[in-house]
Amino acid sequence: MRAAIVEAVGKVSVTTVPDPTPGPRDVVVKVASCGLCGTDLHILQGEFAPTLPIVPGHEFAGEVVGLGTDVTELSVGDKVAVDPSLHCHECRYCRSGRGNLCDNWAAIGVTVPGGAAEYAVAPVANCVRLPEHIDVRDAALIEPLSCAVRGYDVLNGNLGAQVLIYGSGTMGLMMLELAKRTGAASVDVLDINAQRLATATTLGCTGAAARAEELDRPGGWDVVIDATGNAGAIQDGLGRVAKGGTFLQFGVSDYATTAVIEPYKIYNQEITITGSMAVLHSYERAAALFASGVLDASVFISDRLPLEQYPQAIERFQAGIGRKIVVEP
Repeated sequence: MRAAIVEAVGKVSVTTVPDPTPGPRDVVVKVASCGLCGTDLHILQGEFAPTLPIVPGHEFAGEVVGLGTDVTELSVGDKVAVDPSLHCHECRYCRSGRGNLCDNWAAIGVTVPGGAAEYAVAPVANCVRLPEHIDVRDAALIEPLSCAVRGYDVLNGNLGAQVLIYGSGTMGLMMLELAKRTGAASVDVLDINAQRLATATTLGCTGAAARAEELDRPGGWDVVIDATGNAGAIQDGLGRVAKGGTFLQFGVSDYATTAVIEPYKIYNQEITITGSMAVLHSYERAAALFASGVLDASVFISDRLPLEQYPQAIERFQAGIGRKIVVEP
């Protein structure tokens, strides 16, 4: 089969690899679409993936075409979206229900071959059957949506909150859509990319600007979400949290990224600084939300490229062109 391969740091290609073989509790998925995200760039930069080469792609969906000998929950022909998380279920974090913090954390498309290929193997337990009305080519959006759902789990909801989101890429826009549905009184979005910011306006944000100073919120925001991973945005956002408010680090930064905090201000104003790591008990809920129409795939997916153009897709994503880019084998 054909697959994208991150061969070494900075080097990606599309080549022929052996067809996957399922274990007893695995299924083989014929991939319909595979999304690109910041994690894929980190892998290309030599971060996250413990070893290279690797077939990337942790956001994918498709049709079941093969079953392991002990699989009874799914049938050939079922449409599925795949949770890429692979937890050990043995460490203290797994045993306490915090599998996303697993000491032996692994993931499809990061530590084992992923969905940037014609076919991918996944444990049956990681597959969510999709209803018939879902276009499986759009369902690669479910994985990032599940990360956004996890983010709002961390925030614990705050009816009537004034929310500020840094970044209007795919994740920032998803956080916008969920903020609108979790009782936010206002949702402002910041981005220096005018085209992406225009999409946030189309989706109904309260205010859109390149800089926070352009928005009328002198007391700050109750909830500030960084969806960029950019050091400058993070530093600015930490200073925009209102008294008693929360800063959520949602965007994925490079390992070396740092920011300065003001301990006295955090103490005196009871500011919470927290993070959200990937998926935790949120994939099925994200699939249900997606099936209900919470996202307009035509707005979120800006580019659909054939698998053979995976290197070009990575280049477009790296350049900040478009929104969600998917490859379709």
